[in-house]
Amino acid sequence: MPLQPLIENRSPISNAVASVRATLMSVFGLGTLLVVNLVQILSLLVKPFSGRAFRKINRACAAGWWGMCVSGAQRINKGQILMTGSNVPLHENAIIISNHQQMPDIPTIMAFAKSKGCLGDLKFFVKDILKWVPGIGWGMLFMDCVFVKRNWSSDSDHILKTFSNLVDNKVPVWLVSFVEGTRARLNKIEASREFALSRALKPLEHVLLPRTKGFAATVEGLRGHVSAVYDLTIGYEEGVPTLSQYIKGSVHRIHLHVRRFPVEELPTLEEDVRQWLMDRWIEKDQLLDRFYEQGAFPAEALPHEMIV
Repeated sequence: MPLQPLIENRSPISNAVASVRATLMSVFGLGTLLVVNLVQILSLLVKPFSGRAFRKINRACAAGWWGMCVSGAQRINKGQILMTGSNVPLHENAIIISNHQQMPDIPTIMAFAKSKGCLGDLKFFVKDILKWVPGIGWGMLFMDCVFVKRNWSSDSDHILKTFSNLVDNKVPVWLVSFVEGTRARLNKIEASREFALSRALKPLEHVLLPRTKGFAATVEGLRGHVSAVYDLTIGYEEGVPTLSQYIKGSVHRIHLHVRRFPVEELPTLEEDVRQWLMDRWIEKDQLLDRFYEQGAFPAEALPHEMIV
């Protein structure tokens, strides 16, 4: 079962100092993000003349603001991301799949992307309503993120059009998909287990059953444009932190296990791709089971540390 929420062991004074620091960081971050949004809006003036220049501006905006957030965490919070598994190459187009427990999963993936020179290429599947939200939502709208309403029949045409735009314009991409569809919580895992049993599927202990149909469509839509699927498994030692706790510097260590699968080695039939993802999630459940028992993921490749 998923870890309990992170319990902070700070004195009242140190907690107050951390809270003030986190508030100042958040205000500064949001303020600079609105400035970035303004630059992105102005980039619309360039779009009719050069779609490539438009995308370059917005890539630079994303890499700059997200990079500031990652570097700020590195210098101020001084936590560690301990990475194991495949040592993936720089600047490779990829589909990223990951378990999802809380919001700090996202800056963890951003730190990983920055280490591979792909921070500005990140794109996410995100809730459709977020595109109306200034700051994060507007920024993602300019970055060709995939906005979904969690209904494949209504989303499919828009999603496939977005994929075609990425492929036709040869846009560098790290497309992040939390294929469980939501954050794993105890009640949701229990419901997922009941659903699995009702469908004669293997019930999972630490993750939710993945949504395989959208993943299969993503692989098909980007096949030939992306080189690999990166399967990330994120583990927290001391409990699952909130974003506020992450910003306050309460997270000392995050474990990130990476497995790289070349796209050409994936099946071609939709049903087989869907089963491939289910098999990976069964393995992920076993990885987390080992992690919670031993406090570490297996070092399939030389482990390396990255400060975040």
